[in-house]
Amino acid sequence: MLGNTQQLLDLMVRLRHPQNGCPWDLKQDFASLIPYLIEEAYEVIDAIERNDINDLRAELGDLLLQVVFHAQIANERGYFDFEDVSQGIADKLVRRHPHVFADAVFHTDAERHQAWEQAKADERQEKHADAGQQSVLAGVANSLPALMQCEKIQDRAAQHGFDWPDVAPVFDKVLEELDEVKEAYASGDSAHIQEEIGDLLLVVVNLARHLQVKPEIALKESTQKFSQRFHYIEQQVAASGRQLKDCPLMELDGYWHEAKVALKKSD
Repeated sequence: MLGNTQQLLDLMVRLRHPQNGCPWDLKQDFASLIPYLIEEAYEVIDAIERNDINDLRAELGDLLLQVVFHAQIANERGYFDFEDVSQGIADKLVRRHPHVFADAVFHTDAERHQAWEQAKADERQEKHADAGQQSVLAGVANSLPALMQCEKIQDRAAQHGFDWPDVAPVFDKVLEELDEVKEAYASGDSAHIQEEIGDLLLVVVNLARHLQVKPEIALKESTQKFSQRFHYIEQQVAASGRQLKDCPLMELDGYWHEAKVALKKSD
């Protein structure tokens, strides 16, 4: 395994060689590789969701290439190398699992989670030790998808006591925010409508947290379900020799309810 890893590292060095490397690879930097890094991560997720193990192996390789690419650029600039990256994550794994690599004992998942979050908090504090007082929200990446970023920020705030004690008031808050969306809509102020929709989404994320549901996954699954049902509608309309725009909404809604039954049976 070590030999294969070294071969990959050596290949990247060759691709980045100033004299006889690849012109495209030589032009890349941290910023230019961002779209490829994101794309490869999503393709790994897609392979997992399709349960395509062969494709998963290939996509993990593509994702690893991005790590190697970034590490090589960093090495050329004297920042760090792939060995530093590997050592850093190995040290982190040991530090965050004292119940495996030390003598800590956790009796519940909650205790393990609390210790994990405390370890992360200690790491953040050490990382920003020279920067003075840091917000407890520091370190949540701005580039995360909005639902994931919202969830992480709320989790961080909750760990420091800023959260409802149970789910009941969260349900009430969802209804309150929905009423405010209706009021904003009645005002006709588009900026205000957007603001209130954002507030509603934020509270729905909080509701998902309290119900122990990952909002990003929940929305993705519902979107996929919508797509499947809509494909059913398209098939029914096509079978009638018409186009969607030629069908009244009541008919399309009827196909939608048919789809719910048909697809549920197929599951």
